[in-house]
Amino acid sequence: MIDETAELHPLAHLLALRGQTAETYLRHVADQHVAMGFGQMACRREKVSRWIAGTHIPSYTTQLAMAAVEGLGPDSVHTHGWPGWLLLTVPDDNAVLTAPWNQTATLDALTITAGGPVDRRKFVITTTATLGAVTTQWSQAIAAVAAAPANEHIPRIGTDVADHFEHRLEDLRHLDDQIGSGDVHAAAVTELRLIRSALQHTTHTQAVRRRLFGAAAEASRAAGWTAYDSGHLAAAELHYATAMRTAADAGDPVIGANTLSFWAIQHYSNGNPRGALDLIDTALAQAPRIGSARMTAMLYARACRAHARAGDHHAADRAANAAIDAYNHAGPRTEDPACVYWVNRGEIHQLLGSSALNLGKPKAALRHFTDATTVNPTEAYDGDAFPRGHAIYLARLAEAHLDLGDLDTAVATAQDAIERMGGISSARGTTTLTDLRSKLARHRGVPIVRDFLASTT
Repeated sequence: MIDETAELHPLAHLLALRGQTAETYLRHVADQHVAMGFGQMACRREKVSRWIAGTHIPSYTTQLAMAAVEGLGPDSVHTHGWPGWLLLTVPDDNAVLTAPWNQTATLDALTITAGGPVDRRKFVITTTATLGAVTTQWSQAIAAVAAAPANEHIPRIGTDVADHFEHRLEDLRHLDDQIGSGDVHAAAVTELRLIRSALQHTTHTQAVRRRLFGAAAEASRAAGWTAYDSGHLAAAELHYATAMRTAADAGDPVIGANTLSFWAIQHYSNGNPRGALDLIDTALAQAPRIGSARMTAMLYARACRAHARAGDHHAADRAANAAIDAYNHAGPRTEDPACVYWVNRGEIHQLLGSSALNLGKPKAALRHFTDATTVNPTEAYDGDAFPRGHAIYLARLAEAHLDLGDLDTAVATAQDAIERMGGISSARGTTTLTDLRSKLARHRGVPIVRDFLASTT
């Protein structure tokens, strides 16, 4: 059994997989260190504890010795850095992230991500180099699939089966909006198993096969998003990577670009905004082919979020302006893919307000949050349709009021956020509210804040 500590860092996870203590592992590394001509190395247990805690990083020669123990060369250390190269030691991860881009490998990836126990690792398992390889391979693969001639087979299942999968996946998107990620994740993985079975065990036309791969891609994206929203970061990344493979086999740039936008959220929210921007840039490269103003606006808004997390004010402003400009060109919703049903002008303002808050601009954030709910009724943010998202945005609105010194409004808005989150399964939402309570706790000497904290423990 892998304990909770092993869920938090790649080295702890590796030791748990190997069934090794820190001391045993260090002795192996020390022997390798000597064998490589680097000299003696101390084997104190606290070294591993500090590496896992993130307070210390192994020396360069120590990392080379560690990599050699795992059968990896120096290039792994150079390319992925610490602790990224440790991720190369997990076979199932490699089968999804680094296997060749062909349909056999795609089906293998579906088998891995749709089966087995829930992957509870709470750390990101891709480095910037890994993300770059995935996006490059996807861009090349989807172009090749689009140009490939059809190869028809005698059908045993027809378009009606693909229709059923697509309709069920659309329902899952809306269920996730309303009830949160917990049970929806299990449903998405179940859909993934059904679709994989249809791909492997039925005959069908090439057109139906591409639609089945497209359904598998959307199911994988949904499984990735709900895994992330549940706090399972490693599982989310494997699902996202699988979604990119299946989207390529489907020849579907829409599902691929949409997946990249969700994957980017995970990276800019967990300390890797540059990696998030690589994902978004790859998606934006498909925007002319997709031809959806709403999707383009959403992608620029995501770019704004990533730039804001990186602290780049100018780039964030450029992306914000690009998002608004793109949305100004939006036409009837029938011109957009179904997956951007949630994108309207109010949603764009919520994202831009969140970015302004990250950049330490609470007044600008407040303007955007206000605009989100006061624009034309058909374009206003619909909190009733998206209770989890509404609760998260209300928490950010409360933080903006707090930063501006308006404690009464901050507390009232925080109370509204907590009430709206009630009954919704979302680790991401819970973490957002916990962080807000921590910020309010700095003002616990104020009666209204003290009473709020006491009533919401």
